[in-house]
Amino acid sequence: MKQFTYVRYEVLRTIRNRRFLIFSLIFPLILFYAIAGQHRSAVTDGISFPLYFMTGMMAFGSMNAVVSSGGRIAAERQVGWTRQMRVTPLKTRTYFFAKVLTGYLMALFSIVVLALAGTSLGVRLDATQWLTMLGLILVGLLPIATMGIMLGHLVTVDSLGPALGGVTSLLSLLGGAFGPLATTGTLLTVVKLLPSYWIVQAGKTALGGSDWPTEAWIVIAVWTVVLGRITALAYRRVTARV
Repeated sequence: MKQFTYVRYEVLRTIRNRRFLIFSLIFPLILFYAIAGQHRSAVTDGISFPLYFMTGMMAFGSMNAVVSSGGRIAAERQVGWTRQMRVTPLKTRTYFFAKVLTGYLMALFSIVVLALAGTSLGVRLDATQWLTMLGLILVGLLPIATMGIMLGHLVTVDSLGPALGGVTSLLSLLGGAFGPLATTGTLLTVVKLLPSYWIVQAGKTALGGSDWPTEAWIVIAVWTVVLGRITALAYRRVTARV
C-alpha cells in the first residue's frame, strides 16, 4: 500500500467522523461566535478578546483534531487491523506518519475556519503575524499528537472517548483556552509547564512580532520527547502480544 493511498484513506475516514466535526470544528466555532461576539471591544491578557479567544478556540479545536488519531488506533487494535497491517508492505513509520499527518491536516482546517471567523469579528493581523501564529500552533501540537498515539496504544476503545475528551478539555482549561486561568503566582508557573498554555499564547506572541521565549521551546521539546518515549514503549508492548 502506497503512503499516499493510506494517507488519503485516513483523511476520508476522519472527515466522516462526526465526533471530529463536532469537537474540533463546530463546537469551537459556535463557542467563538457566542462568546467573542458579545465582547468585541474587551481586552484580555493585553490583547483584544476576539484575538485571544480565537487563538484559544484554535488550540482547543486543533488539539481535538490531532489527538483523535488515538481513537482510530485503539479501534484498529481492537479488531485486529494493526496486526494485519504488520504483515503488509506498509512500514511502521508510514503508519504513524499517516496518523500524525491526518491529524495535522484536520487541525489546519479547524485553524483556517476559526481564522476566518476571527476576521469577521475584527481580528486584524498582517501576513507575517498570521504565519507566525500558525507556525507556533503547529509546533505546539507536536506533544498533543504524540499523546494521542500513546493513548491509542494504552487505552481500550470503550474508555478512550472519555480519556481523549477529558485530557484535551483539561489541557485547554488549564492552558487558558477559555480565558486566562492565572496571571500571576504559583498557578501561572504551573500552567506555563503545559504545551497548551503556549499554544494559546501564539496569538499574543504573533501580535508582538516575536517568537516564543526559550521556556516555551523547552516545554514543547520535553513533553514531545517524554511522550514519544512512552509511546514507543507502549507500541512495543502491544506488538509483543500478537
